[in-house]
Amino acid sequence: MAFKPLHDRVLVRRVESEEKTAGGLIIPDSAKEKPSEGEVVACGDGARKDSGELIEMAVKAGDRILFGKWSGTEITVEGEELLIMKESDILGVITDAKAAKAA
Repeated sequence: MAFKPLHDRVLVRRVESEEKTAGGLIIPDSAKEKPSEGEVVACGDGARKDSGELIEMAVKAGDRILFGKWSGTEITVEGEELLIMKESDILGVITDAKAAKAA
């Protein structure tokens, strides 16, 4: 990847939403909303306190996250549309319930 976010910024790839509803109805492209779920592609090193001490990032590349509907700025890197946002725009990390039970 030719792009590395700085400070407390995160590069995110949107995860495509389901094509069908729970009842089995197919959702047309015109009615779909942009997904607010994504995968972290790259992270900056973290924010700094006034004292200069580094605050580590709570997310890492590969994490599946949930973010606000209007979060981030859309950019194109190597022909792929991605989002760049501050770590504070991330609402949470999605964990696989099955994997969590096994651990």
